[in-house]
Amino acid sequence: MRKFLSIILNGVYKQTNRAYRTSKMALSRFEYVKQFEHEEKLLKNCWIVVRVDGKGFHRFCNVHKFKKPNDIDALQLMNMAGMTVMQDFNEIVLAYGQSDEYSFVFRRDASVYQRRRDKLVSYVASLFTSAYMFHWANIFKGRSLVMCYPPAFDARTVLYPTDENLRDYLSWRQADAHVNNLYNTTFWNLVSSGMSNADAENKLKGTLAKDKNEILFTHFNINYNNEPLIYRKGTILMRKTIEVKEKKQKFIVPIFEDLIGDDFWLRHPEILGKKTNPEDIYDLGVNDKQPIIQYQLGVFEKRKDGRNKPVDE
Repeated sequence: MRKFLSIILNGVYKQTNRAYRTSKMALSRFEYVKQFEHEEKLLKNCWIVVRVDGKGFHRFCNVHKFKKPNDIDALQLMNMAGMTVMQDFNEIVLAYGQSDEYSFVFRRDASVYQRRRDKLVSYVASLFTSAYMFHWANIFKGRSLVMCYPPAFDARTVLYPTDENLRDYLSWRQADAHVNNLYNTTFWNLVSSGMSNADAENKLKGTLAKDKNEILFTHFNINYNNEPLIYRKGTILMRKTIEVKEKKQKFIVPIFEDLIGDDFWLRHPEILGKKTNPEDIYDLGVNDKQPIIQYQLGVFEKRKDGRNKPVDE
């Protein structure tokens, strides 16, 4: 009986081994296609910026009836998606968002995915998109706004070799936020007053910032400088130590400030890798009610109570 089993097992082994060798040969036969793949690695010792942009978002905003010139819920949803990306990459030192775009700044010495461009770009774009959809219901629950079709975001990677280049890039994006918001605020106020889109465009053609400010103040009693900072300056996301229930916790916090001047960089030296006092506690001020803070507080409470532990623990 033992000899009979041995013969059977030996036959099974030979058959399995033969099948394995055959499949391995077939696999090696087709592996030449890997030679067509091209892997690009990002230059070392450069700031990596991955910018995510909404694709076809003009139509997306119209279909979902986002408020104009600014929909605060839509902007908060972008911030939630930005927060999610930052939570997944600890090498991001700062993120900046405005309108339908978000820029993620990775440290100069970041080694994420061995600095493979395609891997980094595709993952950031897909994670941002999925997070946008994931947080949709929570942000729009008060409006019962149903997503009609999925959003799409593309992404690109740009390298900046110096700190000055990085600052200029972020200044460019914030200046863009200001220019676009001033135009849109003026344009949509003109339209809401009864002017057609074409007439509003013609009225604003060739106007300077001071002209738009004058129109807003004279015709609509709006002082543009009093508009919410999130509209005028966009949103900066950074990791800061805050106090939660008398405990220090690292949170991703929203900051609504001018980042073009030197003051911002003096207040947040850690962006450029300069040392800060680890005992410093960041004061959220009125931003403690921001959705991304409330979300992180909720996660903190669940973790504290053990509600997010696996069932078998």
